[in-house]
Amino acid sequence: MDNPNRSIECTVSECKYHCKGCDYCSLNTVQIGTHEAHPTEEQCVDCMSFQYKG
Repeated sequence: MDNPNRSIECTVSECKYHCKGCDYCSLNTVQIGTHEAHPTEEQCVDCMSFQYKG
């Protein structure tokens, strides 16, 4: 992906939407969610827009 959305910073280079050569997402919007019933820490929050680029 070559069109960085400078409003969405991202360091997950394994994601399909990560921009090459910079730490931004190429999506217009992302969905944030959790895998916990009552999240209390950073690790409990997930980017639900993530897609493995493998």
